[in-house]
Amino acid sequence: MKRRRIQYGLTQRDLAERSNVSYGSLRLFEKSGKISLESLVKIAFVLETEAQFDQLFPGRQPQNIDDVVDRPLKQRVRRK
Repeated sequence: MKRRRIQYGLTQRDLAERSNVSYGSLRLFEKSGKISLESLVKIAFVLETEAQFDQLFPGRQPQNIDDVVDRPLKQRVRRK
């Protein structure tokens, strides 16, 4: 992702702003590889690498970040 960011001529701050991922999270990701899935997907859409996520979401073609991360959570079932 760092190489792709540089190819696009974006600074870390630019990418953080465009992806709505905190600058600190982006710096940590580029340094250590640690990041939440939601933030990774947001960055991927900005850098136009979301197609590589097809293997994670078989049978679906996400068109934007909302298709991937803004899904309602299922309620937990309580056992009696």
